[in-house]
Amino acid sequence: MVKIIMHGCNGAMGQTVTSIAAKDGEARIVAGIDITGEQKNDYPVYKTLEECREEADVIIDFASAKAVDHLLDYSADRQIPVVLCTTGLSEEQVKKVGEAAKKTAILRSANMSLGVNLLLKLVKEAAKTLAAAGFDIEIVEKHHNQKVDAPSGTALALADSINEAMENAYYYKYDRASQRAKRDPKEIGIQSVRGGSIVGDHDVIFAGQDEVVTFSHTAYSKAIFAKGAVSAAKFLKGKEPGLYNMSDVIG
Repeated sequence: MVKIIMHGCNGAMGQTVTSIAAKDGEARIVAGIDITGEQKNDYPVYKTLEECREEADVIIDFASAKAVDHLLDYSADRQIPVVLCTTGLSEEQVKKVGEAAKKTAILRSANMSLGVNLLLKLVKEAAKTLAAAGFDIEIVEKHHNQKVDAPSGTALALADSINEAMENAYYYKYDRASQRAKRDPKEIGIQSVRGGSIVGDHDVIFAGQDEVVTFSHTAYSKAIFAKGAVSAAKFLKGKEPGLYNMSDVIG
């Protein structure tokens, strides 16, 4: 049984993780951390990590970027592994993640979905054959109309995975309207769509002469990210200090 502290327990994702963990026979949330201190579930909730008296194997974080520095200090000092799901970290915070990982196990990934992380591996392998054969590469990502950043972090992670397989020979093209020119064979086009309540939709298109190969992933709810976080927590229990990601979880 993996004992979990849910950091940011009263937020939308914190409550989703709570629901997923409650149905998992190998994981249990023993305490939650939320600035309000309000108890919404059957585990105790504290306003700060220092107030928490329950022992845990792993902390799952779905709080906010401004709370990450303190979380990293706390987990490093006590050597409690962290599944770090909060996004929008500054460069300084990313560096701090690396420093904290020298003292405890930290898992950080651009996307917590098991399916997306499998997709990262698949497109990397596909690129070695298709990109090498001259196929053009395009990525189209679609999200809800409240998402403020574009392109998505997942789209960039997919592009990076492909580029890594090709020894970083490609550059990213986000806008075709500003320049009238033929497509450069060494570009990866990345386009963003925003509308409605789309949770997340990513297509990676390899377009060759007379044939097209498309890899697609569709998220129908945020529960997939919570499931990934719980799977990551079970993986991280007892791990040596270091920086891990979801590709380690799926093997």
